[in-house]
Amino acid sequence: MQNFSKVYSAELEGIEAKLIEVETDINVGLHSFTIVGLADKALNEAKERVNAALKNSNIKPPNRENRRITVNLAPADIKKTGSQYDLAIAVGYLLATKQIQEFDVADKLFVGELSLDGKVRPVNGVLAIARLAKELHLNSVFVPCENAREAAIVSDIEVIPVADITELMHHLENKAIIAAHPTTELVWDKGGYSTDISEIKGQINAKRALMIAAAGGHNLLMSGSPGAGKTMLAQALVSILPPLTMHEAVEVMQVYSAAGITNSDVFAMTRPFRAPHHSASPASVIGGGANPRPGEISLAHRGVLFLDELPEFRRDLLESLRQPLENGDVCVARAKSVLTFPARFTLVAAMNPCPCGYYGDDEKMCHCGAHEVTRYQRKLSGPLLDRIDIQIKVPRVKIEALAKEKEEDESDAIREQVLCARLIQARRFVDITPRIYVNAEMPSKLVDTVVQLDDDGRKFVKQMLDKSFISARGYYRMLKTARTIADLAGVEKVTNDHLSEAFQYRIREA
Repeated sequence: MQNFSKVYSAELEGIEAKLIEVETDINVGLHSFTIVGLADKALNEAKERVNAALKNSNIKPPNRENRRITVNLAPADIKKTGSQYDLAIAVGYLLATKQIQEFDVADKLFVGELSLDGKVRPVNGVLAIARLAKELHLNSVFVPCENAREAAIVSDIEVIPVADITELMHHLENKAIIAAHPTTELVWDKGGYSTDISEIKGQINAKRALMIAAAGGHNLLMSGSPGAGKTMLAQALVSILPPLTMHEAVEVMQVYSAAGITNSDVFAMTRPFRAPHHSASPASVIGGGANPRPGEISLAHRGVLFLDELPEFRRDLLESLRQPLENGDVCVARAKSVLTFPARFTLVAAMNPCPCGYYGDDEKMCHCGAHEVTRYQRKLSGPLLDRIDIQIKVPRVKIEALAKEKEEDESDAIREQVLCARLIQARRFVDITPRIYVNAEMPSKLVDTVVQLDDDGRKFVKQMLDKSFISARGYYRMLKTARTIADLAGVEKVTNDHLSEAFQYRIREA
């Protein structure tokens, strides 16, 4: 009689899942329970969790077996971490010891952590695991009940929610079938924002800049006195962004799933808004750690990353943003592996013009010396500023403007303009290159094709560049912004008016 079984589980590497075979062998000899296959400490402790869970579920546990039990996690060259293998190890043991009658598990995948009383606890990365199961043409994935809604985002695969090991055993023996979880429907709540752009009084120029940033995915820097409304403007940006596409939504939720953030807000097509404090560490913002996890820039994927008081952030952290801003992803290198996390976000930053905040203010005098102002502004490097397409000054709002009533339909009108501009861009790029959604993501080699300037336009750009130093990167970013302004206007040709507006956003005011 063959005392051997093989079931499937998965390992999470970054935000992607890899298939792991959990092989269980029962052999004669003194009792031992060994897990091999490059397992970490948390996984080696699975022996005790499985023993206790089976015993407290009135099932014969491994420590009652006077035999050698070997569990191999293959392939052996992939490091196995976490507790998601508990369920697969328990099922493999029950199959190998014939406590479950012959049952075909070749097309099934098991993930879940066992508590000592036999209940199944949630784990991270279930969405990626469900997608892996679908790609490998497996029929079913068995997950903890708390993870079932997340896994059911993936269609055309059976998601079985498991509450405890006894329930699973009855299901596998066809005594009490567990109903599959229905496919999760994603929704978009256009009113579910902390700040709506219609609540902002005055600030016409800043709202225009927000609309351009939203339409083309352009990075934005706002400078102004304390209380001018920079934070409120940044929060309002999300209210005019269109909903995530299905592909984008799955990308975003896969990042949140890997990070262990699975609250109800994740199951929506609303774009994320992340605002880390300026005291945050580079690992928490960029990503990393002993077992690398997505950072704030990845949690802001396809959404907005807001950095308030930008010069107060650590210099090394700010410089670490340069690669993600350029490439849309971040590489986290470790001794034995290199993980890549998606980080295609719109950066919105806010800063005061000087340490006291009132340099250039029309109503309050600045008490900073010229050297202090210069040193403060030099905390931001040229290469970082070069990657910010729109740089504006946010003035103080007059009391008269604050007294005006908000325009209820303003946000709907702006959102409609942004959506129309994004649809224009989507149609433009669908035939050129996949996975590019907005002008800001366009590589420089495509700019000359997409932004076709006539002789008058080229002459106009040359005149602007002769009067102001702009790098090659800044030149192409200016053309992308001009293309977005033309898309908002609904015109095919980029004119001198579009170019001049885009150019003025490159001229940073103190």
